Amino acid sequence: MLGPACKNKKEEKKDFFPVISFIKSQVSHVDTSLYSIIKIVKIDSTADTSWLRREEFRREAKEFLELPDLTEKKYREDYTESRLYDESINRVIITYLPVKEDAEIQRQEVVITPGFGGEDKMRSIIFDRQISNGNNTEMKRMLWLVDESFQVVRIIQKNNQPDSIITTEVIWNRKD
Repeated sequence: MLGPACKNKKEEKKDFFPVISFIKSQVSHVDTSLYSIIKIVKIDSTADTSWLRREEFRREAKEFLELPDLTEKKYREDYTESRLYDESINRVIITYLPVKEDAEIQRQEVVITPGFGGEDKMRSIIFDRQISNGNNTEMKRMLWLVDESFQVVRIIQKNNQPDSIITTEVIWNRKD
């Protein structure tokens, strides 16, 4: 028999970090900015650089905006969260990993620089996404560098063919 204290005790679950909402706010900021936006596409060893109109930015960022939002209730049981403070680089790393091997999002990682008085600064968000259909497997390594750029590396594997690697990078505010 459970005592009264046990009946009132609820399983406390932390909220997952709202990654997709954060990226949406970044996209909205770029939509209303005056940044010059550059797109670089590398296919294997050949690169092509072009200017991107502001109206095209959201279309390029679409891959991030359409990722499953792990904060939604339907994903809560499918992913585990771990938090690590790496003192050597002064970063907090929040990692989400799937419970099942065949999940679409294989890894989601948020990197934050802790600040004084609650002035933490998010630095980057990393996604590993896997999509399989029939004889093809596409692995996407996606990186969002806060307030400056994003990159999507597609590794396409087809049966009996060499892997194809396509890297798309969009830069709007890089300081280097």
